[in-house]
Amino acid sequence: MSETSTTYDRVLAGHLGFLTEDQQQRFAAFKDNLASARLYQPPSPSTVQPSHDDATLLRFLRARRFEADKAQKQFTTTEDWRRQQDIERLYATFPADEFERAKRFYPRWTGRRDKHGVPVYVFRLASLTGPIQKELNAVPVERRYQRIVALWEFMSRFTLPLCTALPHSHDEKTPISTVTSIIDLESVSLGTMWSLRHHLQQASELATAHYPETLHRIAVVNAPAFFPTVWGWIKAWFDEGTRTKVMVLGRNPGEELRTFIDPHNLPKAYGGELEFAFEDEPVLDEPAREALGSEMPKGPIVFVDGKAVRPTVPEEDTMATQEKRTSKDTNRSQSGKK
Repeated sequence: MSETSTTYDRVLAGHLGFLTEDQQQRFAAFKDNLASARLYQPPSPSTVQPSHDDATLLRFLRARRFEADKAQKQFTTTEDWRRQQDIERLYATFPADEFERAKRFYPRWTGRRDKHGVPVYVFRLASLTGPIQKELNAVPVERRYQRIVALWEFMSRFTLPLCTALPHSHDEKTPISTVTSIIDLESVSLGTMWSLRHHLQQASELATAHYPETLHRIAVVNAPAFFPTVWGWIKAWFDEGTRTKVMVLGRNPGEELRTFIDPHNLPKAYGGELEFAFEDEPVLDEPAREALGSEMPKGPIVFVDGKAVRPTVPEEDTMATQEKRTSKDTNRSQSGKK
């Protein structure tokens, strides 16, 4: 049994290359509205590249069921958040060693893709217990948040563009803009799940708010008997569209997983042939090695024009810097008068 092309085409509804005439019209209107609000700059002879690619804009529109006003509201909120958090600078300057350590606490790319080219991630919660959980808890809340942001940026700016450049179904018309995640609950107690709830909630809510429609499907494997209780806690963290993508499997998930992931790309622990554990570096396949070299790049990285490169540190905002300097001078002057 395998996932049919027709089934997958239904999954791709609302993606580039699979838009209905009505959706195409709504997408064009959405871009016009964003351009009028100066939230989006279309390509032009002077800029060449648009400020945002179509796949990114469509993620926001799909998240709001092609209701342009609601999509623009979420997009505006995200753009404001990116400026306030200085996301471009945060990612470009994130220390490589800390970035690599942070990967141990969140879903990790296996280095492989499913039958349609979508990257396969694994998250084994039992690996977050003991010393690892103590290390996680020792990270200040604000820095933990920044780590999550950096890893979401890595997924959206490196993993997805890389997989788009690699051979995949519909590769001429549909960029890869989502991931398949295997969530492994083997050997996880109810107490452990409860102790990790804030950690899991922070990552999930961030994705829903600012990285919408990046989940292709979530396969929960080795689900314990108490999982319905856990699902009752966490389902509110996701929007309705994401909740429908969750599939709960038992302790022998291989037969179902192999319907959409080839055995050589599926870790052995889940019924495949790939030598991969959650703690491992991505095991790149031949096309990925040809694109990247023999090893996975370390630290923050982006995939642009067929190459893995370091993100560019944005130039200082001259006006903002001048305002800060004026404020400091004023405070200093007022202090001198006291």
